[in-house]
Amino acid sequence: MKRVDFILLGTVIVLTLFGLLMVYDASSFVAYRDLNDKYHLVKDQLKWVFLGFTGLTFASFFNYKKFYNLSLPILIGSIVLLGLVFIPGLGVEALGASRWIHIAGITIQPTEFAKLALAIYLSAWFSERENGRFMAFSLLMGLVLLLVMLQPDMGTASIILFEALIVYFLSGGNLIHFFFAVPALAVLGFILIKLEPYRWSRLTAFMNLGDSLHASSYHVKQILIALGSGGVMGLGIGNSLQKYAYLPENTTDSIFAIIGEEFGFIGSVILILLFMVVIWRGFVIAMRTKDTFGRLLAASITSYIGIQMLINLGAMTALLPLTGVPLPFISYGGSALIINLFSIGIILNISKQNHK
Repeated sequence: MKRVDFILLGTVIVLTLFGLLMVYDASSFVAYRDLNDKYHLVKDQLKWVFLGFTGLTFASFFNYKKFYNLSLPILIGSIVLLGLVFIPGLGVEALGASRWIHIAGITIQPTEFAKLALAIYLSAWFSERENGRFMAFSLLMGLVLLLVMLQPDMGTASIILFEALIVYFLSGGNLIHFFFAVPALAVLGFILIKLEPYRWSRLTAFMNLGDSLHASSYHVKQILIALGSGGVMGLGIGNSLQKYAYLPENTTDSIFAIIGEEFGFIGSVILILLFMVVIWRGFVIAMRTKDTFGRLLAASITSYIGIQMLINLGAMTALLPLTGVPLPFISYGGSALIINLFSIGIILNISKQNHK
């Protein structure tokens, strides 16, 4: 027990339980209106919390070094899952996106598995130095990102891309590749945004946000109203007005706006500090890990959780264009919560085996 990183574990427990509270708070009205059960969404989330912590416990005892030999099957399985979303009868479409598959009564989001699968595979691959791997790395990432973009899910594609680049360069990748890759990715990203009208409208609304709030989308307006209403101290827990069906996606992508409305600036800063603790402990564990695979794996997992947090909060505070990215440990959703908690279990296992 002395080898358990209780700071990391305790912070994640606090974030997850707080997320459970906020899912109930944000969903009670809509759940009662639509499903005649104000506890419907929080009961789902409670089930996923249990499964997530079961996965965390298992991963914290499962020797992380065994993932090295399992990395290729895990990657292949993840790519297969990404492809299954396009098969009629298995893929589930909602709001114009095909991001889920329904198997044996269970609906899962393959992109969440892809984040962890890539973390494991790239950490195993890059734990051994290899010349000329940039082209193979680019082809692999091109395939994965293509499957994600076709869903379409540009927010998750951005998380996966940054995660992969971080692991590549932490493993000793050539910085020259970075200077070639960034402009190419910027141009490609602009083209992809331009090809989809809804992405282009989000970008133009974001670029013009400083000129007039009226130029922004309805979603952004409601987010800013929620955050502005919260002020410094907040309206108090349970007193949100935006949760009464004014704010879209108020239990998933936009749950931070409800938190800001009810807990204010001070509560929001405390929440962000808790996320900073998770990122800090993840990188501390990575730096003190002796073997390269474990070091890269801890850094990779910490990176994609941190990047997802930054993208979500950036979108919620109008610092980034609006994207459909949930807030880790807080937002409603099973696949993301279970994978994130399982990933924390892996970091805890790495920490235990490299404790000084």
